[in-house]
Amino acid sequence: MAADADLLLDGRLVLLVDDDPTVLEVCRAYLESAGLRVQEAADAFVALDRIAAERPDLVVLDRMLPGIDGIEVCRRIRAASQVPIIMLTALGGEDDRIAGLEAGVDDYLAKPFSPRELTLRVQTVLRRALAVEAAGLAPAGSERAVVVRGPLRIDTAARTVELDGRSLALTQREFELLAFLARRPGTVFSREDLLAAVWGWTHGDPSTVTVHVRRLREKIETDAANPRLLVTVWGYGYRFDDPGATP
Repeated sequence: MAADADLLLDGRLVLLVDDDPTVLEVCRAYLESAGLRVQEAADAFVALDRIAAERPDLVVLDRMLPGIDGIEVCRRIRAASQVPIIMLTALGGEDDRIAGLEAGVDDYLAKPFSPRELTLRVQTVLRRALAVEAAGLAPAGSERAVVVRGPLRIDTAARTVELDGRSLALTQREFELLAFLARRPGTVFSREDLLAAVWGWTHGDPSTVTVHVRRLREKIETDAANPRLLVTVWGYGYRFDDPGATP
């Protein structure tokens, strides 16, 4: 019925947040058949309580919830946790997707959707999160644990970033994007390249990258409108420039 079980993901906890009991029932059946544990929440307040108490490995969050909508729920989650979030939405406009990405959503799935596709996306996002966690605990020998680029100091083992000695608060994905680019100064990457390398997606909305680049610039650049570190290469993508490099 659902995607094949993955031993690496077996027993991982997914929190389903949706006020439609049919959606909860069908999605639960597919996810459990793939070896995942599932908890449910029909409203935002129950969801926030369960995230704090149960610490799920991933949250599937409906955009339209009673009381507090999914965007605000995502903001509240991100204030305390970097748990991966997949948002379900019947609103397919670009502005809505960007609002979700700015709030910290990791992936989007438009309603109506296939429960099998949801299961595959859950597995993909979970694998990526686990790979990032493992890399953070034991960085690959080919990757420097500490990267210094001009005013930036990036510690990939501690997963911290300092700008002129001041700690920056980055989301998990912002950190991964910055670390990836900073390790490869002067190299231009398209948005599709970055989706594959940082998000682990072979397909997806390129505006995801655009939003994260904009948010990073607001945190690392002196003037985000005229970036000197994370620059745009018009017609292709983005490049990290090291101000300390010798011409």
